Amino acid sequence: MKPLVICHMMSSIDGRQHPSRYTSSPDGERRDWTAVYEQVHDELAGDAWMVGRVTMAEMSKAAPHPPERYAPMERPIHIASVAESYAVAIDRSGRLHFDQAAISGDHLVVLLGRDVSDCHLAELAADGISYIVAEEEEMDLGAMLETLSERFGIRRLLLEGGGTVNGSLFAAGLVDELSVLIAPALDGGTEEQGIIARGSDGLKGFVEMSLCNARTLDHGVVHLLYRVRPARD
Repeated sequence: MKPLVICHMMSSIDGRQHPSRYTSSPDGERRDWTAVYEQVHDELAGDAWMVGRVTMAEMSKAAPHPPERYAPMERPIHIASVAESYAVAIDRSGRLHFDQAAISGDHLVVLLGRDVSDCHLAELAADGISYIVAEEEEMDLGAMLETLSERFGIRRLLLEGGGTVNGSLFAAGLVDELSVLIAPALDGGTEEQGIIARGSDGLKGFVEMSLCNARTLDHGVVHLLYRVRPARD
């Protein structure tokens, strides 16, 4: 069984996710809204959070540092540590590099594509990082989520990625709840994707949502919580 997956995001009123472009508000500013986001993150009580490669690259900017020698690496799963909390990164091509085994105290687990090299896996293992490698050409994120539950004990996972990663999990029917914090700001740009993106096909016919709760928080932020279900035929 997979973990309960809650997509937790902050958005401008027009659905954009990068506060550096937001308009200002007398009710608060970027650091205030980020603090509220972290407050709700804690309230959601996940034992793991997950992002895609682009988001994780903003947190870890280490250079490649593969070991000089390595044997054929363990596949499809390597458990470096069983922890109380986890940071999960989706990195299909093995392009992320780390200088530590944890992010903000949360043990790193990397989800990788089938064709990732043993060299990269050896680097992760040497750094004390856990990983799961896809067994088929297409990454089966549902199966990987089940592995996170069964082998790492993850029960509640907060999906906090970019629009593309979020959209792929919604389309696969893997998201159970959507938590959105609406900041009192506008972006107004046309190039930046929204908090959930799936290209021209969109998500019509994939999911339906029902409102569970709405509340006003500090600094003009509104929190909306939705239950997500597969769309009915």
